[in-house]
Amino acid sequence: MGLKGFVEGGIASIVAGCSTHPLDLIKVRMQLQGEAAPAPAPVRAAIYRPALAFHSTAAQAHQFHIPVPQAQARAGLISVGVKIVQQDGPAALFSGISATVLRQTLYSTTRMGLYEVLKEKWSNPETHNLSLRKKILAGLIAGGVGAAVGNPADVAMIRMQADGRLPVAQRRNYKSVVDAIQQMIKSEGVSSLWRGSSLTVNRAMLVTASQLASYDQFKEMILEKGVLRDGLGTHVTASFAAGFVAAVVSNPVDVIKTRVMNMKVTPGIAPPYAGALDCAMKTIKTEGPMALYKGFIPTISRQGPFTIVLFVTLEQVRKLLKDF
Repeated sequence: MGLKGFVEGGIASIVAGCSTHPLDLIKVRMQLQGEAAPAPAPVRAAIYRPALAFHSTAAQAHQFHIPVPQAQARAGLISVGVKIVQQDGPAALFSGISATVLRQTLYSTTRMGLYEVLKEKWSNPETHNLSLRKKILAGLIAGGVGAAVGNPADVAMIRMQADGRLPVAQRRNYKSVVDAIQQMIKSEGVSSLWRGSSLTVNRAMLVTASQLASYDQFKEMILEKGVLRDGLGTHVTASFAAGFVAAVVSNPVDVIKTRVMNMKVTPGIAPPYAGALDCAMKTIKTEGPMALYKGFIPTISRQGPFTIVLFVTLEQVRKLLKDF
């Protein structure tokens, strides 16, 4: 397989990443909901008089401050998408797409290629099959290495996708992924490019192990049981099932990763989160445990199509490059 596995995986990943970018952007916006709720507006004091008030110039009206609870509505997948289009136009759904291309080029090309290398190396020479345990191990290794390589693009992508939710005066206004990386290095140092890298690595290991291993496993099961023949139907079915598994496994880590990478660090001011664990604890404390599954609907809505496009494209690219 060698280099060809990296090329095939890279092409398929870039196609899948670009085609599902709007859903990924909506997912990021939903995961940030409730993170930094603005302080409630001051409520004007309501003025009440006692029921038995004496008509005297000395009598004063008693003032009571009645707090008005302000419930923050959670916007859904469609409403978030519509709001983005209304505020910034349809092109806003593709904010940060240059970072997506770079991320897929670095992260996904590495993980897809390395997974194939490990799978080929560990496969049974006679049957060319690999046990589920070894598939998962190959996915964990490939995902971790790929995430470490692609973390700078991941940070830039999340910031560019999240920028539109900020007030105009607070936006970073990155022009491209290159501009984003340059500004981060200039204002926050080189280390900012690997902010949240432990989360990125953990998430990538979970996603790659669950996505790639489960796709291969589902595909083998479908073919062995004769449910479908090796073709588009099998690829779509196995890839959608793999996307669902990956979404369930990775969403909690993805929420924390998004918040840590998106936080704005100002010199002399304590950052919102001291790290991944601090972010997780604060999120659960202020928003409840289910906050870790914020954005799950767009996550599965994105993971499903992404995984389908990824593996269907991968199978077609393999056919095109089989003679090379």
